[in-house]
Amino acid sequence: MKIEKNIKNKKSLGQNFLIDKNIIKKIINRIQIKDKKILEIGPGNGSLTDEIIKKKPKSLLLIEKDNELFHYLKKKYEKYKFINILNKDILKYKFENIKNYKIISNLPYNISRKILLNTFILYNNFDEIIFMIQKELAEKFDISKSKMNKYNFYSNLCGEYKIMFNVSPNVFYPKPKVISSVIKFKNKKKEINRNKLDYFLKYFFKNKRKKIKSNKEFLEYIDKNILDYRYEDLNYVQILKIYQRFKFTIS
Repeated sequence: MKIEKNIKNKKSLGQNFLIDKNIIKKIINRIQIKDKKILEIGPGNGSLTDEIIKKKPKSLLLIEKDNELFHYLKKKYEKYKFINILNKDILKYKFENIKNYKIISNLPYNISRKILLNTFILYNNFDEIIFMIQKELAEKFDISKSKMNKYNFYSNLCGEYKIMFNVSPNVFYPKPKVISSVIKFKNKKKEINRNKLDYFLKYFFKNKRKKIKSNKEFLEYIDKNILDYRYEDLNYVQILKIYQRFKFTIS
């Protein structure tokens, strides 16, 4: 797949264009698109978008921050009435404006962590997500790949998270310096107190290599038999019990 000569990647936006059609199709085939509402974050030159269109979605919302690419996409897809293209920063977008979407994106690496944390919790807005992110980050969110941390606790609390496959740097232009992973997330469709969760993740895992009894703030919510454990040695169920017992109030 060729990149239009007049389209140049912007390092400041973390742009790496996906150019391998086989990988594009492999990503698209991991999620049901026909007659569904789809949101694509940072469509770039439209390489993923072209394949999404072939699957006949009910509607397709494209959010592109790059002004130059936004105008390119507007012209490229002007004949498609079911496509809406917004020139916005996804980190500032008000997701409450949309309901029951599926998200697909080759995420810019510089914002991928923030996007995952922002979208996994939005149970009314998204039911399924397919993202391409850096492999190192993908494994942090996978409870089967690393010790307990704030990222895999978060993903497991909010839904079902899975790494689908890894992707070589050779399928991008320009080539990134890291291996990528395609991840899939299904929302559990349950309401979560975002303020409580953010506070818990920030302070519970603050000194994860210390013994759990060193954190006085959560001491009353912790079973006595695990006080000498280190945070990263706990399992998901043990941390979930502490989280559920924790009484959060906004001061």
